[in-house]
Amino acid sequence: MGSVLAHNLVEAGHVVVCHDLAGADRAPAGASFAASVGAVAAASATVVLSLPDGLASAQVVGEIVGTVARTALTVVETSTIGVVHARNNAALLETAGMGLVDAPVSGGVAGARSRTLTVMYSGDEASCARAVPVLAGLSDRRIRVGDRPGLAQAMKLANNYLSATALAATSEAIAFGTAAGLSMTTMLDVLNTSSGQNSATSDKFPNHVLTGGYAAGFANSLMAKDVGLYLDEVAAAGGPDEVGRPVAALWRRFADQRPGADFTAIYPFVAPEDAASD
Repeated sequence: MGSVLAHNLVEAGHVVVCHDLAGADRAPAGASFAASVGAVAAASATVVLSLPDGLASAQVVGEIVGTVARTALTVVETSTIGVVHARNNAALLETAGMGLVDAPVSGGVAGARSRTLTVMYSGDEASCARAVPVLAGLSDRRIRVGDRPGLAQAMKLANNYLSATALAATSEAIAFGTAAGLSMTTMLDVLNTSSGQNSATSDKFPNHVLTGGYAAGFANSLMAKDVGLYLDEVAAAGGPDEVGRPVAALWRRFADQRPGADFTAIYPFVAPEDAASD
């Protein structure tokens, strides 16, 4: 995801300096590669983060703040790290006179490539104003959801929880129907013109399950992480979780038993005897 976002920024005309622990091969054409996080912070006005979790984000933000020759004023956090990490990162950056724009994304790698990725962002007026050109470079779809970091994380976690629930529930429903003798294609045709339509029936199943490709570009471990984060935030807020708890348990079991699988492969995990296509 980070590489694709960096490519989008290059295409939008930005001067892009990248760093990735995986090495220079992750830097897209037109971008330069820096040897460290500090080198990025010393060469940029805005630093965009695309990282796997809150611990990685906290480490990188600490390195940015600790950069003596830092020129960066704004950090744009596109990772899904949870409300607490976003708030903590914002507080640390504020001590260094910097601002955080909380900007997680939804739509996967394919959405990033097609610029249909939804960037939901929140932050103070000054930080958001500085980040507008960069946010526009990331995607054509941007929605400001609040005036402080953490609100966009809450929005992203709610979105991913609903996406995870829809995909898991659709997998069970399709397994039921095909076991009864319906074809998957017929079921999707009906569901997508009926009240059962959702993101799984309209996108994930037609494009990744029915084809047998299972290549949406989002790992089951990341979905399990996001749903777990959602439940943590719900618990902290004292909210309801009667549906959330079994959904989270299913995704955790899937990630543990088939580590690294694409998240759309939850269908053969739920219905291992079913054919992927018909």
